[in-house]
Formats: sequence, C-alpha cells, structure tokens
Amino acid sequence: MKVLSKKVSIGIIQMESHLGDVEANLEKAVKMIKEAVEKGSNIVCFPELFSTGYHLAYLKEKTNELGMKYFDETVETLSGAARKYGVYIIAPIVEERELNGVAYNSALVFDKDGSLMGSMAKTHLWALERFYFKEGSEFPVFKTEHGNIGIAICYDAGFPEVSRSLCLQGADIVFVPSAWRIEDEDMWDLNLPQRALENLFFTVGVNAVNKKHDLHLFGKSKVCNPRGKIIKELPSDQEVVEVVEIDLGDIAKYRTEISYLRDRKPIIYNLLTDR
Repeated sequence: MKVLSKKVSIGIIQMESHLGDVEANLEKAVKMIKEAVEKGSNIVCFPELFSTGYHLAYLKEKTNELGMKYFDETVETLSGAARKYGVYIIAPIVEERELNGVAYNSALVFDKDGSLMGSMAKTHLWALERFYFKEGSEFPVFKTEHGNIGIAICYDAGFPEVSRSLCLQGADIVFVPSAWRIEDEDMWDLNLPQRALENLFFTVGVNAVNKKHDLHLFGKSKVCNPRGKIIKELPSDQEVVEVVEIDLGDIAKYRTEISYLRDRKPIIYNLLTDR
C-alpha cells in the first residue's frame, strides 16, 4: 500500500513561566513563537497555564484573577502573533466562558489567520485544581490543513477514554500541554507512548519547566509516533523551543499493520461500562 506523505512541523515550546507575571510571559511567548516559526513550525503548543504560570499552592486564587484580568489582552496578543507569523497556536490559559467568574483550565486554538477556532477545557481536574476550576465535558477536534488536532490537558492523558474519544472523532495528533511534576515522571514516560499506540496516532507532550516554591516541573517534552515510539524527547529542566517534523502518512501505515481499531468490540465495552 502506497502512503502519501503529509509532513507537519510541530513547534514544542518547553517554557519556564514567571509565576504571576502575565505580561512578561506573553512577551516571552511571542518571541518563542517567532523562533519556532523561523525553525519551520506549522503548529506551536505551550505548556499548561503558561500565561500565569502553574503553581496553585503558591499563586492560589491569583491564578484565576490574573488569567481573567488579562484574558482579552492574551487573546489579542496570541491572535496577532498567529496572524503575523502564519502559524497555528495552542495556548493553555485560564478561560472564562458563559458564567462570569467561573474559570476553566483550558487550551485555546488559533488558526494561522489569527482567528480563535475554539477551546478545550480540562476534563479531569487534579488535586487543587478542583477548588479553582470548573471541569470541561467535551473533547473537540480542530480540523486544519495540517491534520485534525485533539487536546488532552495534563492529567487528562492518564484516562484512555479521552484519547479514544478524540481518535474516534478523527484526531491525527493529540497535544498534551502539561505542568507535570517530577514525582510522576514515570507516568509521563508511560502515558504518552501508550495513548499513541492504543489509538495509532501522534501524541505531543509539552511540559513546563520550573523549580520554584517546592514544585518541580521537569520538562522532558516528547513526540510519540502511532506505534508508541518516542521520536523526539527534549531535555529535562531546560527552556527549549524545538521543531519536530512528523509525517501524517504514518497513521495509515501503522493502522494497516496494527488492527487495534478494526478489532474493537464496542458493544461488549458498552455492556461492561453499564455495570
């Protein structure tokens, strides 16, 4: 079977945020977007809550206060950067939706013309997050000329149902913007390749770096192919902008070789989940 090449350049922005300084983080983010595009990126992704920095035990309610205060400025800045550099941007930030004062731990998606395509709100809240955020309930897939994009934010990656839902909706790449702590490094190393193999698509884990106020976010962002092989891994504890080329044609290749999706038995699974 001949598979057509469909190469996409993924920009991983393994960023160290200044805790509580949204303006500084946005200024840095625009510079890093420029660097990623100069390296050939079609899509860039930041870590979880990059604009405020992730440290709920330290920032507490300031995370939401700052996120909502600077929301419009953040959207305007990122929309402008996407339009200026002609790149898709996945921007995990605090989002206020239909109810005033109710915050979501979300990832916004901008197209290369700067339009806001939509957002994904984290569905599984970890530890202190449940005191500050409302959980999401949808798994949107964003259609682009560089493939269909799904998002699973940090802890969401530990639940196979999230990635399977995105897979069944046609996702080619699932981005996992994260603030993953060093104590769970082993889970990071397992979850990303496994979600890729189970669903025979690409996963892109984008982890923050930080070692402040007793929270160690270790980086080690990675890209996994549809067989679960780690094709690129960034260094630990370093702020890095890396561009990784993937070939979406590999999805059809591996799905021909590995029959997980064809041999699924959803009727049986549905019966089991009803118990």
